[in-house]
Amino acid sequence: MSANPENVQSADPVFMLQRCYLKDLSLEQPNSPQILLEQQQPSVDVQMSVEAKPVIEGLFEITVSATITARMQERVLFLVEGKQAGIFELRNIPQEHADMLLGIACPQTVYPYLRANLADAITRAGFPPVHLAEINFQAMYEQQRQQQAANDAATPLN
Repeated sequence: MSANPENVQSADPVFMLQRCYLKDLSLEQPNSPQILLEQQQPSVDVQMSVEAKPVIEGLFEITVSATITARMQERVLFLVEGKQAGIFELRNIPQEHADMLLGIACPQTVYPYLRANLADAITRAGFPPVHLAEINFQAMYEQQRQQQAANDAATPLN
């Protein structure tokens, strides 16, 4: 009697993007239209973050968030915030490799979609697009790991 292949779970490693989606997008122009008449070059500040959380067994949501603030002197020209997320399937992968996939490969997959969505939103608001730079998610991951290790070492045991 042979086993039914549908009932046998494979032990092969699985790493796959199930879905990529725009989770949140907002744009504000609090000082329009007056500030649009000024001819100064704005300063642009970009803040980024990555979050990974389990959804159900073997599925994880990775969210890459960015906030772009353009200012003329102290007044905000525009503020755009976006969150691009992906649902990734990870099965039969050793934990140390899963952590690296969740911290490096997943955000690297999702980030180009976020870049395009933010540039599009800024352009549709009437401004030249802000093209976010490429990010070295491996360096970001390693920095976070080092910071976590330093925090763990500084925390006294009770």
